[in-house]
Amino acid sequence: MLLVALVVLLFFGGKKIPELMKGIGTGVHSFKKGMNEMKQGIETKPEKRSNR
Repeated sequence: MLLVALVVLLFFGGKKIPELMKGIGTGVHSFKKGMNEMKQGIETKPEKRSNR
């Protein structure tokens, strides 16, 4: 894991890492929000419609 961190540091540089982590965090947050909304949509029962 340390080796991966060093490679990322060398590849992106020290100043770009906070921006990169912020972008990853935003993406993960969006993904979790979408999954929770989908889960709630599946768990709620659809309303019965009358065929009139």
